[in-house]
Amino acid sequence: MYSDDPWYDALASGWGEADVTDAPGVAPPRAGDVYLEVQRSAAFQEVRSRYRRFVVPAVVGFLSWYVAYVVAATTAPGLMARPVAGAMNVAMVAGLGQFLTTFLLTWAYVRHARLRRDRAALELRWDTQELTRVTRGGAS
Repeated sequence: MYSDDPWYDALASGWGEADVTDAPGVAPPRAGDVYLEVQRSAAFQEVRSRYRRFVVPAVVGFLSWYVAYVVAATTAPGLMARPVAGAMNVAMVAGLGQFLTTFLLTWAYVRHARLRRDRAALELRWDTQELTRVTRGGAS
């Protein structure tokens, strides 16, 4: 796709990038190396761990609830047809519960991200941008 583009070859080879190192003969780190370094850092691993500790149980719980609803609707139509209040039956209440669960899970995810991950992720982002700015030759 890009192999026929001479500008891509020039950019991929590092053409036009300034060497911002102070020591002669020492090449600055490549941007890819910066991202690998950040990925290996304890701060990044903590952010990923916090993300997984919330998302994995939430997904398992929600999918279990959804599958239980579908299985009950197909295997126990008598149960799902039981009236709850007026024209509302168990199936309608459970279906509305799916919507409610979706909104509650979204709210819980946003709250968890704001309280447990956003600040640490933003600090990682600033650190990464600073390091990649230096590798691109934009150091002041």
